Amino acid sequence: MLTPELLCRLRFTLRDLPRLRAEVEARAASAGLNEPRRGEFVVAVDAVATNAVEHAGGGGQLVLRHLGDELECQVADSGPGFTEDVIPELLPGLDGATSGRGLWLAKLVTDRLTVADAAGQGSVVTFAVRLRGE
Repeated sequence: MLTPELLCRLRFTLRDLPRLRAEVEARAASAGLNEPRRGEFVVAVDAVATNAVEHAGGGGQLVLRHLGDELECQVADSGPGFTEDVIPELLPGLDGATSGRGLWLAKLVTDRLTVADAAGQGSVVTFAVRLRGE
């Protein structure tokens, strides 16, 4: 079993989002995530963290890990909770959905994304990208 290397752990609110993006980008670069994947990963981080701010209590906690050949991010919030069922299959707007664009985008640009609903104690969104030698 691989032992994850903790790259950063950050609590955030709306005002922290620019710093959060910059920190994740710097840590992703030092872990070996190349462009354009690094930019896509930062977009996913921003989308999921913004979702936590807007819909789940105004903030959350981000944990970034290097795990084998992946860069993994977890965003936990204290909102009402949700499941992957709320993530639209098609681009929101094309399928009639009026929300979900951020989570849809995060799922699109990452290699895996899961949502764990903590039964009214919030949610944890975990997503990862493979570190390629490209």
